[in-house]
Amino acid sequence: MNQQLFESGYAAYQAGDWANAASLLGQAKDAGELSGRVDHLRGNALMQTNRYDEAAQAYAEALSDTSYGNVGALNTNRGRALVACGRLDEAVEALNAATQDASYRTPYKAYMAMGGAYRAMGDTRSAGIAFRNAAIDESNPDPSVSLRKLGGCFMELGRPADAVESYRTALDFSSSAQAQNAIYCDLALAYVATNRMSEAVDAFDHAVADGTYTLSAEAQASYDAARNAVAARAGERRTSDTDDFLAAAGYGQYPVDPLDPTGETSGNLMPSPEDTGFFSISEEEIVNDDRKGRRRGGKVVIVLLVILLLLGAAGGVAYYMGFGWPMQESVVQGMFESRTKGDSLDRYISGSLGDNERKQIEALVPKNAKVSISGVDRSTSNSEVRVTATLAEGGERSYTIKLVRDGIGWKVSSLEPAFVSTDNAALSSSSSSASSSSASSSSASSSSSSAQPAEEAPAQEEAPAGDEAASTEGEVPQG
Repeated sequence: MNQQLFESGYAAYQAGDWANAASLLGQAKDAGELSGRVDHLRGNALMQTNRYDEAAQAYAEALSDTSYGNVGALNTNRGRALVACGRLDEAVEALNAATQDASYRTPYKAYMAMGGAYRAMGDTRSAGIAFRNAAIDESNPDPSVSLRKLGGCFMELGRPADAVESYRTALDFSSSAQAQNAIYCDLALAYVATNRMSEAVDAFDHAVADGTYTLSAEAQASYDAARNAVAARAGERRTSDTDDFLAAAGYGQYPVDPLDPTGETSGNLMPSPEDTGFFSISEEEIVNDDRKGRRRGGKVVIVLLVILLLLGAAGGVAYYMGFGWPMQESVVQGMFESRTKGDSLDRYISGSLGDNERKQIEALVPKNAKVSISGVDRSTSNSEVRVTATLAEGGERSYTIKLVRDGIGWKVSSLEPAFVSTDNAALSSSSSSASSSSASSSSASSSSSSAQPAEEAPAQEEAPAGDEAASTEGEVPQG
């Protein structure tokens, strides 16, 4: 090895001159020479310059030097580099290898990167398991980050009650006010999904209390809906325009008194069915009664008009709120049933789509699948339905199905698979496991701040400095 080039490269590394460090360290080795330390540092420098393919190769070369060790750190870094360049299957393999290194002191880093890889693959269940393992790792200084991501997986899986427990536990471990605000917002959305509106309002209030956190449009809409629901339950909702219209027409002004059901005392007399006075009345009384009858007939017409107006208004409100005939759920169920029967799906798919788009939707709909609908988001012209299909060959497949208004009904405009699972049992107790096991590491998290998720901004494990560059054993400053 060219020691002078190595020392120059290492000096550039310490100074944060990543491009120069990567170049000099790459020239320091002789042809065919193995040097885990040099390749480790070179991989770190390449990661800093976003040259992820080259970084992954550098870490692989470092792993070839079996005398160097640091298998867990190298595999974690290689997994992060592979995630960044989209080689997800290789990334999961490398990160699994990192967790098998018994000498690796911080396996939670590998689990966090693994969760990001699985999410990018669309495997939400496996991502949740990885984030749970990161949360219960005693070396994890801030389990709140892992727990928040676990909560996000539960929400994607349609399990908001479990998400609530994950977010509540994350709050116990979070010491950053900014991170807590974000977690409170996530917790509030989970409460809304479980129809616990009072708790949702309280969580939203916490999220925006100090004025530093801004709710997204979706979160603000959920906040407003939760507050309206709480107000309605407390009787604070003002009367509607329909109530005012009926009151102006005189409808409902004379309620039946249970102590005077015939109205004799109040004067709102209700004739008795036993009254036969009709047969003994005079001609003049008949004429007067006829006039009264016409007036009553006029009132009946008014009432009928009011009813028709109410029905029209109700239909308009239902249309505006996203209801129709057939409903979104019926369209989705019918599409899957027609696929099983081998019938055409044309009547369920929007006519605005091209042939290729229609064929793609038809290809994604499985045959002989039992369908359950986990959620529906309605609006006037667009809706979204979340579906879980139990496949005939075993396992489950989730879809997000978008629909567009078609007259008073709905038609499918797109169908996207969300994730594939063959066994959901392993994640059934994730939240409780994270809560109980994370408690043992609370002392380690008391002084930490919110960490940047590894899969979003790949970071590196540091290579030991060595006697050539440092007077004491330790890790190279990350820079």
